[in-house]
Amino acid sequence: MGNEGKIQRYTGLSILIFLLFAELIDWLTSFYFSISEAEGFLIDLAVSFVYITLVFLVIKGLKNAAEDLDGHKKRLRNIFDTLDVAIWSHDLKSGTLLITTGIEKLYGHSSEEFYQDNMLWKKVIHPEDLHILAEREAGFSKGEAVTSIYRIIRPDGEVRWIQDRGIPVIDENGKFVDFTSVLFDITDRQESEGRYRSLVEMSPDLIAVYSRGKLDYINEAGCRLFKAESPAELVGQPISKLIPSEVLSRIKNRELTIDEDFGEKLWFEFKATQMDGQEIDVEMSAMPILYEGRMAEQIVGRDLTQRKKAEKTIKYMAYYDVLTGLPNRNMVRKHLNAALSNSSEMVAVLFLDLDRFKIINDTKGHRFGDLLLKIVASRLKNAVKDQGLVSRQGGDEFIIVLKAVSREQVIEVADRVLNEFIEGITIEGQEFFVTPSIGISMSPEDGQDEETLIKHADTAMYLAKDSGKNNYQFYTTQLHGLSSRKMELENGLRKALEQNQLMLHYQPQFNMETGEIIGIEALVRWMHPEKGLISPTEFIPLAEETGLIVPLGKWVLEKTAAQNKEWQEKGCKPIPMSVNISVRQLQEERFIDTVKQVLKDTQLAPNYLDFEITESVMQNSEKTARTLDQLKELGITLAIDDFGTGYSSLSLLKHFPIDKIKIDKSFVDDIIHHSNQGAMVKTIIDMGHNLQFDVIAEGVEELEQVAFLLENGCVIGQGYHFSRPLPVEEMEAKLLKNSKHEGILQ
Repeated sequence: MGNEGKIQRYTGLSILIFLLFAELIDWLTSFYFSISEAEGFLIDLAVSFVYITLVFLVIKGLKNAAEDLDGHKKRLRNIFDTLDVAIWSHDLKSGTLLITTGIEKLYGHSSEEFYQDNMLWKKVIHPEDLHILAEREAGFSKGEAVTSIYRIIRPDGEVRWIQDRGIPVIDENGKFVDFTSVLFDITDRQESEGRYRSLVEMSPDLIAVYSRGKLDYINEAGCRLFKAESPAELVGQPISKLIPSEVLSRIKNRELTIDEDFGEKLWFEFKATQMDGQEIDVEMSAMPILYEGRMAEQIVGRDLTQRKKAEKTIKYMAYYDVLTGLPNRNMVRKHLNAALSNSSEMVAVLFLDLDRFKIINDTKGHRFGDLLLKIVASRLKNAVKDQGLVSRQGGDEFIIVLKAVSREQVIEVADRVLNEFIEGITIEGQEFFVTPSIGISMSPEDGQDEETLIKHADTAMYLAKDSGKNNYQFYTTQLHGLSSRKMELENGLRKALEQNQLMLHYQPQFNMETGEIIGIEALVRWMHPEKGLISPTEFIPLAEETGLIVPLGKWVLEKTAAQNKEWQEKGCKPIPMSVNISVRQLQEERFIDTVKQVLKDTQLAPNYLDFEITESVMQNSEKTARTLDQLKELGITLAIDDFGTGYSSLSLLKHFPIDKIKIDKSFVDDIIHHSNQGAMVKTIIDMGHNLQFDVIAEGVEELEQVAFLLENGCVIGQGYHFSRPLPVEEMEAKLLKNSKHEGILQ
């Protein structure tokens, strides 16, 4: 029981005793006058005793109440001091200020200072918070209790937060005349709340609180997520406007209990609707909390839309080729494994490699190459239709998987693929020709797992390459060593340059009328220490594919220039030396610098170097023309090798600084082995002369061919009819004989 209660108890008891006593005296008086004198004396004694007893009891009760009240006051004062609480009472009329000693601990000023300056309580309030006083007085004037939070400045400059609960005193006229305040120091709470509020407001994630079906709080990130202009637009709104009902029902169905872990945190992913009606993917957690003294749910969430898109993109990239949109190697392996799991079905794997793609990609650039691959992908899908899966392995390699097919059906698909590439591919007004070489393996005879089937189809594809390209070949057990041989050759070719396994042979070019040697073509040979002489038709394409053609071509250029200079110094008649230059060499940024350095090192006059290039370089007209012009400025002559096989536009020839064209052996063979009896050769010769080119016929092997060429105006010939490619010593002997005009062809 409080002190006031005890005082009331003792006071009430005393009053009751006095009332009873008064009633008793009144009764005794009336009774007294109705008895004898002796009896009255006895009654007087009794009344006196009762009176004395009653007075004693009242005095003792009041004394005990005072003692209890004093003790409670001391205990209450101790509690105030412990709780950093101060109480003051301010009489506005008299200016009287009654204040507890707790003010000293809160404000840092002594009680005497407040009593001496009864306006000090205003002076210590932070200037920015003085407006709160007017708000308090407005509430007091209405007779309302007001709770205010403001800052004070202590004498040492420290700023503290004060919670001030003010209770007004209203006189009988309803006028505000006094107030009493209870003051608490809430600095720690304010700072803690401030830090928490900063974290919440600065959080990039949605943080919100809702209760009773409505939103109580939402941070700025939440406003941005739902595209609201400010929290005021959302606070007070039904939470169902932001979160789907099925998600809310899952939260509501959970038992909302507050324990030491504040309940179980739940996570949800769902589609939310923004204020403008747009749907977004949201990830959200929910947990029960106490908010402003009531049960509520706190939610933390974030926009998953971009992450979902990224995940979808990553998943797409994991299984699909970004350039062509075809399934990639991961997808085809997954698809193939699934097909092979059904042992009753026959599965075929077609491995495709594009012929001539690398030349186009190197000469025209990767942009053209990418456009070409997209068109190739479209043609492959058109050929396969819904009979199988078309995928891109990488680069210019594709795989087609056919399920539940016979060998005849596989052949039909392969033929359709080849037919798709009979016509050229036009890109930005330029026509390109690419053809596929196809290797085919079939389960179960060629393998029963995806890795074996793909490897064997790849091996068969190289057989198609060796068989003239633009065809398909089925895998056979005889091809087992072909793939490993290719790998061995690649590793061996890298060592060949370092270990001097490469050598040059030379094939002379003749004036077929006089028999005089008027030029030489340098041809590289590879003498493998274990496998013997390896044909250029086998390792040159490999060098092109692996990029080894660049160091190989540089080595050939250095050796041929030095050899030509050496022969001249030995007295041989100076004649040009022809060197084959690859597309990749021409694409090298420092190629011109390399040529200049070789000429400088060997002191060979540039007009004794003749670079043979293929027609394909003309497909990258701008860059090729610039490089060829630089070579021409150096004094080097230029020849188009294998003319007529590269699908080049003949109109481009006049825009390039070409000096010679070499008729391909396949056309020379037609002179005696084809029904047109050399009509194509005659056309090429006429065109070359019209463009003022020297025309050289390659692969001349028969006297009949020589007669036809001379009859149609082609004077220069090269081939086995005149001489095979010769090692350096034999070629040197022929050159010395040529210098003496001894009739080499006789």
